[in-house]
This record gives sequence, structure tokens and C-alpha cells, in this order.
Amino acid sequence: MTIERRLSNQRMSQIVEFPLSGRMVVLAGQVSSNPDLDLAGQTRNILDRIDALLSEAGTDKSAITHAYVWLAHVTDFDAMNAVWDAWVTPGHAPARACVEARLADPRLRIEIQVFAVKP
Repeated sequence: MTIERRLSNQRMSQIVEFPLSGRMVVLAGQVSSNPDLDLAGQTRNILDRIDALLSEAGTDKSAITHAYVWLAHVTDFDAMNAVWDAWVTPGHAPARACVEARLADPRLRIEIQVFAVKP
């Protein structure tokens, strides 16, 4: 299965095309298991959880097609991106949207949902 990414940089791709002959893996929105961590800590915790869930589903972060990121405070955008950019597999940046939103617990700073394909 080939995932084609175009107009890409390390953070995200503007276009991601993939065949549907495999299976689509959709993760629920993930929040930090420790809401008392700072933004970077919550982001790392979430990305570790995403790695584990994708592995459980038989795929990995290189097969993520798109991601949604919700930040409690858009002023956390740069701090979140520093962690995200270090995590994304080079050459496999997904399409991504990031918006400010009120999250379920006021201690939560970020929520991330990803979609991946599996052969």
C-alpha cells in the first residue's frame, strides 16, 4: 500500500492520498493520562499513547493519514509543535488541523485524534 503525500514539510502535508484496499484505523481523541503535566508533557504522553494504540491495531505513525489537534489555548501552538515535529516520522507527515477548543477537564491542555491505514 502506498500513501502519497504532497506539498509536505516536517509538520504536515497539504494532500494525503491512499488506497482503500487496506483498513482504516481511527483512534478516539486522546488526552493525557496525567492532566497535571505541562503542555509538552501532555503532548508527549498522548503521542506515546497513540504509538501504543496504533501498534495494537497493527500499524504505526508512518501510516497516519490525518490528525486533528485541539488546544485549550492556541498560545500553546509553538510548544505543541516542538514535540509534534520531533515525533513525526520524516517523510510521513499527515494532513493536520489544529484549533483552539474547550476540553472536558480544565487541566487538559491538548487532545489529539489520528487516522491511519493498515495493510
